[in-house]
Parts: sequence; C-alpha cells; structure tokens
Amino acid sequence: MNHQPTPQTGKEKNPNLKKISGIKMESIGVLMTCPMHKYLEQQLETHFNLFKLWHCNSSITEFLKTHQGNTIRAVVGDTNIGADAELIASFPNLEIVASYSVGLDKIDLRKCEEKGIRVANTPDVLTDDVADLAIGLILGVLRRICASDEYVRIGKWKDADFGLATKFSGKSVGIVGLGRIGTAIAKRAEAFGCSISYFSRSQKPFANYKFYSNIIDLATSCQILIVACALTEETRHIINREVIDALGPKGILINIGRGAHVDETELVSALLEGRLGGAGLDVYENEPEVPEELLGLGNVVLQPHVGSDTVETSDAMADLVISNLKAHFSNKPLLTPVI
Repeated sequence: MNHQPTPQTGKEKNPNLKKISGIKMESIGVLMTCPMHKYLEQQLETHFNLFKLWHCNSSITEFLKTHQGNTIRAVVGDTNIGADAELIASFPNLEIVASYSVGLDKIDLRKCEEKGIRVANTPDVLTDDVADLAIGLILGVLRRICASDEYVRIGKWKDADFGLATKFSGKSVGIVGLGRIGTAIAKRAEAFGCSISYFSRSQKPFANYKFYSNIIDLATSCQILIVACALTEETRHIINREVIDALGPKGILINIGRGAHVDETELVSALLEGRLGGAGLDVYENEPEVPEELLGLGNVVLQPHVGSDTVETSDAMADLVISNLKAHFSNKPLLTPVI
C-alpha cells in the first residue's frame, strides 16, 4: 500500500528549476515547517539559508508578512506539518519538498505534480526501527511489561507475585500492508514462530505468506493484527468496528502506521466493552491528543509516535534529506524520489 516512487526521467517539468552553477547552496532558501531532529536543523543551517516556520507561529500568512514568498525554493516537512495546497501555492519558486519521514499523507502530491515540484522522502532507513517497535508493542501488551514494571516500582511485588501474562511465540499474526515495514515485521514475527498472513491491494509475488483480499477475513484468522500500510483515502479508518469485532475479545491490535488508520472511537468502545483483547499504539488520530479512556487501561501500551526515533535512524533520515536537497540543487537524480 506504499506510494510507488515515480522514476526520474532527467527532464524537469518545473519552469522555476535553474542550474545553480556558480551559485552557493548557502543562498538557497529552505523552509522547515516545524521542529524536527536538532541534527537536521543544524545541517540545514550549515548548507542552506534556513527559515523556520514555527518562528512565525507556524502560519504561512505570518511568515509572508516578514519574508518574500519567492525566497523559498525547498520545503522540509514531516508527519506533523508537510506541504499542503496552501503552502505550495504560497511559494512560487518552490522546486522540491523533502519529507523527514516515509509517509506522504501530509503532502499534497497532486498539487506537487501539477506544478512540477519534486518530492522526496526517507524510506528504508527507518524500516528496522519501526518494525522493532511493532514487536516491542506486541510483547508489551501480551507480556504486560509496562504493568509489571509499575508493579515492581510501587512495591506490590513484596506482597504478592504478579499475575500471569500471555505468550507471544507461536501466535498468528496478520499484517495490513506488506510493504517495506510490513515485510520487516513479518520477518521478526517469524523468528517467534508465528504464522504470518496479510492484506494488501494485491498479492505480493515475493511473499510466501497467506494473502487475504478481504481485511475482515484477515482479522478473523489472526490473533494479532498489525497496521503497517500507508495512509490514503482508501485506508483511512480501515480498522473500523467490523474489523475490530472480527479480531475479537482475545485479539490484539497494533498500530505503527498512522492514527487515522483506526476509527479511534470504535477502538475505545471495543476495549472498554471487552470486545477487543488489547492494543499497542504508537500513533493516534489527533496527535498529540490521546483519548483519556485509554490512559487507564492495563491492556493497552501507548507510545508517543516514536517508531523511528532512535539517534541512529534520526541521523540517517536527516542525512538523506540533506542528500536529496543537494542532489536536486546540483541537477543530479534524487536518491529517494517520490515524484
């Protein structure tokens, strides 16, 4: 379900693209939409003329009161603020949007294509970290790691042993979206002796896992359902009441995709009513807001959208953003082109 990159043809469509022979990259205006990794910010300041949108209350209108729109030739966004139609229209000389993420749901790709604006993201370098966290969330929910940690810290172990948890090894795992991250999760789950099945828009020829063309059938057949697909209009609320009920009162839902993949109201209801066994969540519909009902549930493990947030991966993502910008402004092929 990942957006497939459009191969570069070597012929740019954007009339604003200019050769920069003899022009220092330090003069090129780059807009960073919100605070990200400090190392990325430092690298952008070193190599380009960096502007920070949050210094203008994250408002394009405020930014344009003090800066000329034609100054900006590149935008660096992430999963919080990318490049929507308003932002794109505000900068007539915009040539490239470089996303500090693999997801593209915060970028108006259609508008970028219309205007010939290049788009690059950071695939592959974050795959392992996100897949690792998915397995961590499964273990956290089934083995009750957070609850047992608290049990020790507040001194309850002195009074009684902690209750029994649930085994992970050998469980049936269903994956929604068998792209880079979904495949990496599958390989890790296989190491635990789990059987793997998946739902995707089409069957993957490289995969030896059981394919389901219907997500309800996948949810019915597995004990752990992991959401790992890209967020599109097609996949928004793909995890709805029907899917949750198919997963059932012993089932576990793991979401390391995007918050809007899950109908959060239905998820909360199912957990409170016992129609779902548990959940491990790294993403939410209205981040950083988390439904208050989830905070008191012992069968839910919550993370603050940190799937790729390790020092190693964050540095690698930042380097890839910088490399894509340098490649573009040197009239070289992008390393990880989307369009």
